[in-house]
Amino acid sequence: MNGKLPGWDDTIVALATAPGIAAIAVIRLSGKNAVIIANDLFPSKDLQKQASHTLHVGLLKNDKEALDEVVISLYKAPKSYTGEDVVEVSCHGSPFIQEKIIQAFIEKGARLAKPGEFTLRAFLNGKMDLTQAEAVADLIASNTEASRKTALQNIRGGFSQELYELREQLIKFSALIELELDFSQEDVEFADRTQLKQLIKHLQTVIDRLLHSFKLGNVIKNGVQVAIIGKPNAGKSTLLNALLNENRAIVSDIAGTTRDTIEEILNIKGVLFRLIDTAGIRQHTTDIIETIGVEKSLEKMHAADVVLYMFDVNETSDEQLQQTADELNSASVEFLLIGNKADGVSQETLQHRYAQHDIIFISAKNNLGIDELKDQLVKKTLSGDINAEDTIVTNARHVEALQKLQTTLVDVADGIEQMIPGDLLAIDIRRCLHYLGEITGEITNEDQLDYIFSKFCIGK
Repeated sequence: MNGKLPGWDDTIVALATAPGIAAIAVIRLSGKNAVIIANDLFPSKDLQKQASHTLHVGLLKNDKEALDEVVISLYKAPKSYTGEDVVEVSCHGSPFIQEKIIQAFIEKGARLAKPGEFTLRAFLNGKMDLTQAEAVADLIASNTEASRKTALQNIRGGFSQELYELREQLIKFSALIELELDFSQEDVEFADRTQLKQLIKHLQTVIDRLLHSFKLGNVIKNGVQVAIIGKPNAGKSTLLNALLNENRAIVSDIAGTTRDTIEEILNIKGVLFRLIDTAGIRQHTTDIIETIGVEKSLEKMHAADVVLYMFDVNETSDEQLQQTADELNSASVEFLLIGNKADGVSQETLQHRYAQHDIIFISAKNNLGIDELKDQLVKKTLSGDINAEDTIVTNARHVEALQKLQTTLVDVADGIEQMIPGDLLAIDIRRCLHYLGEITGEITNEDQLDYIFSKFCIGK
């Protein structure tokens, strides 16, 4: 859905850099009068006569009042981010100066931009599709190497290109089937049903792969919830400190020291892990506060993506560990077994004692085995390295549309098998095209756009 919406053809202005004191701030204008408005405040040079993609230094003045000495960057339509005339003013980073300049532009006819309105205009003007626009927000919010790579791949059109190719193939068959309807009296078949069946099978394979990638995409975008659980005094808080390489949690030999959950974020190989140190879990306690802490620990365990179950190798038998593993399995919890305080016991003894289990042996106090634990966490979460060329779905909106598309593809496949009439087959194919179009933005509405772009920052 490219083209202007009502009320989106005026000129907008906003601060493009982060608010607050800085050396330099950038104020952005976009719209049909952007150059004219900037020119009214820039007596040093006639900007309307200057070439696109040029820089101009001079004083910015509102009537006779000098506002600041600035650098103006000029981008004329259609060769700009938004596809409109764009002017970017690099001024000194005083919040007072920023506000004075923005107000001066508003007085000359601009209006303050809404959240994400610059990128929305880029979408409406065909500079990018909706998946690329959403990837802009993901790139701005990226806080790991993995999230940066994935967002950048989508901005470059990786996801869009894959969907575009699928859509083009479906459109071809849809057109042939529609043509058959025009010659229904002649009983001709322009669309090869065998080829269509092969295409639907291929589409189903691609959609399955994209849906499967969302698990990884969600990890990349939102991080991994990791709950550290175990009995009191197993060393959970010591492990948290060792992973963070700082004394974040209070540790002592007194059981029940941790009464509430403690949450911290750790970046391991480009993936964010949200570590949750929980109160020690024991069946019977008369301490009301500790009881509440244990209940919270169990809640965190069930909400976590991965559970690190810690146990003291000096106090836990193989039978006890087996019981715990069975309980975690029955709760459908992804978990790693962590044998702590293993520096005082030989590896041979440990391997023999816990022969039935896959255990990571560590000494949280002495920082032994921590690197192996980090590696295992990443392996548990990711299936191989994150490839910058891979298409990874990170957006729940895309997943919903892909799931609907998957269901409709089944209907098309069943229709081919049952040799249903072409007009009914055409309806199902059009539904497939609709769901593909919802993702890339060929099919959308103003309310949906408002919702998507409202999550952007103002100025982008």
